[in-house]
Amino acid sequence: MSQDEAVAHELPVRTLVAASIGNAIEWYDWTIYTAFSVYFASAFFPGEWALINTLATFALAFFFRPLGGWLLGRFADLRGRKTAMLLTISLMAGGSLIIGVLPTFESIGWLAAVLLVLARIGQGLSLGGEVSNASAYLAEIAPPSRRGRYSSFFYISTGAALLIASLLGYALTSVLSEEQLSAYGWRIPFIIGGVLGLIGMWLRRTLSETEQYEENKAKAEALKNPLLLTLRQHPKAVGQLVGFSMLSTLCYYTFFSALTPFAVKNRGADATDVFLALSIATALFIALQYPMGAVSDRYGRKPQLLIWSAATAILIVPLSSLVGPGLGGLLVVFCVGVGLYSAMTSIAPAIMSELFPTELRGLGIGAWYNLTVAVFGGTAPLVIQAFAKFDLATGFFYYIAIGAVIAFFVIRTLPETRNTELR
Repeated sequence: MSQDEAVAHELPVRTLVAASIGNAIEWYDWTIYTAFSVYFASAFFPGEWALINTLATFALAFFFRPLGGWLLGRFADLRGRKTAMLLTISLMAGGSLIIGVLPTFESIGWLAAVLLVLARIGQGLSLGGEVSNASAYLAEIAPPSRRGRYSSFFYISTGAALLIASLLGYALTSVLSEEQLSAYGWRIPFIIGGVLGLIGMWLRRTLSETEQYEENKAKAEALKNPLLLTLRQHPKAVGQLVGFSMLSTLCYYTFFSALTPFAVKNRGADATDVFLALSIATALFIALQYPMGAVSDRYGRKPQLLIWSAATAILIVPLSSLVGPGLGGLLVVFCVGVGLYSAMTSIAPAIMSELFPTELRGLGIGAWYNLTVAVFGGTAPLVIQAFAKFDLATGFFYYIAIGAVIAFFVIRTLPETRNTELR
């Protein structure tokens, strides 16, 4: 047995959880925003366009993610992954608490909407830095032959947080009436998100910096115009990152965010059934992460990604026809969708980190991944509602299928990176 394998067999579980918990809390907050948007939209915006305006605020915050990825990714390359991850989780927890206690439009007029937008912008900046910095940290501490397994913890913790969000939605919609949810019930998950953020900060305080960061921080400090360098020196890596992140983003925001209000509002599904189906699928999603990471370490990242993109292209439109009343159809949609998606998420930190050298890793992932997410993820709930408003709901799922075809051909250009050293 090699030294590399001996180290990897003793997984540093506390370190892996601490590194990935920030991303979990970030995604919990973003998920509850869309999941509960149907209940709090009228609290901040008046009229029949309240939900559209609320989802537009969701989309607007996404366009601050590239800025956060650029600033906080560069900050991580210069000052360390740990320091940057403590900053991002603080911003997200603060934003969640603010939303949970904000006065409504009825109390303070348009100032309520303005404050909501500002809180979401802060969370957008935070999430922009969190994904890249936590991904880089997990990849940099992993032995080469176990990088997929280490990466899987990123979405094990994220999936656990999403499961909490889904179960919370199931519990609240079961116990509270629609009037109670609209009056005060929607505030509960945001306040819980703030508390979870404090727990995450406590766990992260014990993290150590990675050896790769320590060895390369002088290189990072010497770089001029680092964002431009990613395009000049690594244009293929940027294009590949954008290509597969587009589909990853569409999958995430379809199954974990946009599909919930769409199923309830546009397909007549019962909210409790939707949250239950999503909860069961999320448990499956969590369970698949580590096995999928291990499979990628043994058989390679590229075949796994090709299967994910091809299957999504073929199945997404037929699955969409099952969205409607009844738990059975919803279970099939959510379980198949997130089951396929786990092939990507289990190795996402590894794939992204393998594209860039250490001195550009935080910035390279942060800027280009988040720009892709802003364009395709931030607009997903808005686009799906817009399609539905014009009785073209199926068009959104064809949109995802086209993205899957593009991702498939992009993934074919990726090198195989299992068992290789990070640059």
